[in-house]
Amino acid sequence: MLSQKTRYTIRALQHLADNYLKGCVRLDEIATAQNIPRKFLTVILSELARDGIVISHRGRSGGYELALPPVDIRYGDIIRITRGSLALVPCASRNAHETCANCLPEAECRLRGLMLTLRDETANMLDRLTLADPIDPEPPVLAEPEY
Repeated sequence: MLSQKTRYTIRALQHLADNYLKGCVRLDEIATAQNIPRKFLTVILSELARDGIVISHRGRSGGYELALPPVDIRYGDIIRITRGSLALVPCASRNAHETCANCLPEAECRLRGLMLTLRDETANMLDRLTLADPIDPEPPVLAEPEY
């Protein structure tokens, strides 16, 4: 499950992508439009600035803007920056692998095999999608598989 911080980060970056090349966007505008607590957003944007994803401009006409074109910022990278991993369990993580407590040996654990497959499918999709891609708030319903 995505943390609240990751969800806020994605929404803030989507807002900045919508305003790309239109100048700086004030923190208060992002906070209000995306329903993100101002203090939390300040921390998120500071971290994104340190990571080279956004640029912060001080002063009266200051604010934030993307440091890269939206097409160069992938959702998979955003989640990895904020969450550390796309895996749902620590034993399926590529970047933060840990052996699960109270589990079978990894070579025998079919749940781990399932989670590795899920991680790879999720990564494939999230690494294809960028902030430049249109995302419909109501995607089409996929057909039920026939068994």
